[in-house]
Amino acid sequence: MATTVRHKDGVAILEPAGKIMGTGVSELRETITTEIDASDTPKILIDFEKVNMMDSSGLGTLMGAHVTITRKGGRVGVLNVGKNIKNLIVRSRLASIFEHFNTEDEAITTLTTES
Repeated sequence: MATTVRHKDGVAILEPAGKIMGTGVSELRETITTEIDASDTPKILIDFEKVNMMDSSGLGTLMGAHVTITRKGGRVGVLNVGKNIKNLIVRSRLASIFEHFNTEDEAITTLTTES
């Protein structure tokens, strides 16, 4: 799994590809940690368009990132969450903690606005 990172208007946009399982979880965790450490108030958008599968370890990584980001006063959002990943998040009863967006522009606007 590889994760592309780009920045737009102060938001780090992470675009993982493939399966977020096994070593892919560690790679994503490292990428997220790097982005969190690079900002006093991190704003991170994770685009799941190219992710076809994620296991509970991947979900745990997202939960850990959410906790760290919110403690630093930042925000995290998700985009293009596919059916399989959405089902995992819903079954885990974690759907309400992630900010879900329909478009990247909507996400950027919301994440850069004071909450």
